[in-house]
Amino acid sequence: MKSPPTHVFFKHKSMFLRLLIFILGICSINRTNLCCDQPFATPISSSSTPSSFSVIQSSLKQLTIEGYFSFKNFDHAAKDFGNRYHFLPSAVLYPKSVSDISSTIKHVFDMGSATDLTVAARGHGHSLEGQAQAYQGVVINMESLRAPAMRFHTGNQELPFVDVSAGELWINILHESLKLGLTPKSWTDYLHLTVGGTLSNAGISGQAFKHGPQINNVYQLEVVTGKGEVITCSEEQNADLFYGVLGGLGQFGIITRARIALEPAPKKVKWIRVLYSDFSTFSYDQEHLISSENSFDYIEGFVIINRTGLLNNWRSTFNPKDPLLAKEFSSEGKVLYCLEVAKYFNPEETAKTDQNVDALLSKLNYIQSTLFQSEVSYVDFLDRVHVSEMKLQEKGLWDVPHPWLNLLIPKTRIHDFAQEVFGKILTDTSHGPILIYPVNKSKWRKGTSLVTPEEDVMYLIAFLSSAMPSSTGKDGVEYILKKNKKILNFCRKAHIGMKQYLPHYTTQEDWKSHFGLQWETFNRRKSTYDPLAILAPGHRIFRRASGVQQQ
Repeated sequence: MKSPPTHVFFKHKSMFLRLLIFILGICSINRTNLCCDQPFATPISSSSTPSSFSVIQSSLKQLTIEGYFSFKNFDHAAKDFGNRYHFLPSAVLYPKSVSDISSTIKHVFDMGSATDLTVAARGHGHSLEGQAQAYQGVVINMESLRAPAMRFHTGNQELPFVDVSAGELWINILHESLKLGLTPKSWTDYLHLTVGGTLSNAGISGQAFKHGPQINNVYQLEVVTGKGEVITCSEEQNADLFYGVLGGLGQFGIITRARIALEPAPKKVKWIRVLYSDFSTFSYDQEHLISSENSFDYIEGFVIINRTGLLNNWRSTFNPKDPLLAKEFSSEGKVLYCLEVAKYFNPEETAKTDQNVDALLSKLNYIQSTLFQSEVSYVDFLDRVHVSEMKLQEKGLWDVPHPWLNLLIPKTRIHDFAQEVFGKILTDTSHGPILIYPVNKSKWRKGTSLVTPEEDVMYLIAFLSSAMPSSTGKDGVEYILKKNKKILNFCRKAHIGMKQYLPHYTTQEDWKSHFGLQWETFNRRKSTYDPLAILAPGHRIFRRASGVQQQ
């Protein structure tokens, strides 16, 4: 597809303000031969000759499975939303059952030193840095796995849940659960992601301050380990694997089924946006809201740098409380901070909800002329990013490189971060949304593989840039990556205590630094559940081992 001219991109970039982060829901074990301290600039594989391809393909064809392997026309398996890394596999598995996945991994494991074949699970293809790719390996198309069928358990109204295939999309779970008046508790901003994909990372959105991320709201998992074993796990059963897989970047096993917590579903949403010109006031109000017992159901925010006609753009979805004052407000040349909140309710609760919203807003110190409100259905609110996606797809502005940077910043250093990054590093208009909102980690499940700053309250900050493929200017990939590097360098030199969300590193030393005190546990779990480092090679954490070392 021909890339659109640069002027088209700038004409329509205002729509990116409505494109929110999807937390996706689209990232040295004991044996030294399983690791690599050198950068993975290019994939390395000893099975790269045509004859070895033939042997691998012939070997896979001999497996008895319900689904099938494809050995051609799999360019899609070497692409993802990041659109920067493209590593072709040797085969793509389209499984119809969990046993297809188990048999394939067990087959690769049993081959031992005869191959250095790796296996990657691919959901809806929304990885950013090739994490779901397997160079000359096997990519498993998880969306083909729809067994078992979605099963709801509502007999125990205290703890209703749904059992789903890990290849199921969250948007489908939403539609099916609403038929029973139920809904999952926690979401990503983008719902066209697979269950297994988001649970392998965390799944963070504006509900996380209240319910924790998605990994906090799952009761049970079925996992295929790097040995091909199928294991059911929970907090009570095989707990080490359960905690390890949640946020484990696919390193210990492929999630094939999940039991997800549900709650009664609302029908309507009060959706509100207000602006701040002072970061301290903005962050104070955000922190106040996430710590209050009576608060909104969704709290996020974003940074706006030098946007022309911002409030006019909002009018297509929101209504200003004071149209005349809103018309006079100018955002050009300014750095502004938007607080975005939502309150869920049912139609019969409208009057009470309006009073509650007014009371909550009365305690905030936003710019009064910038209050915009909308009332939408629960489905339309949760699926809001998909609407923007469709518009961007039509204009050729979706399938472009996305050099995103997602950070978790401790509360005590957020002002230092904002002063340097929003005041000095990012001095011109950004090429995509910049999300920023706090979450209260004290409510999150402890012991998972997710790495966060040490403090209870932290901010998720997401720089969701979109680049023009052929540009060498400020909207080009290289320019945006240099900005990202400046931000990371500042965090390191200033000892901010930052952790990357959806992390990407090129050396194992960097990964060790990322995990910190959790590295020993992460390392042990790898050697226990995937001793040959077969799984998830795209993260570049562990080097594929050539065989099982005898104990």
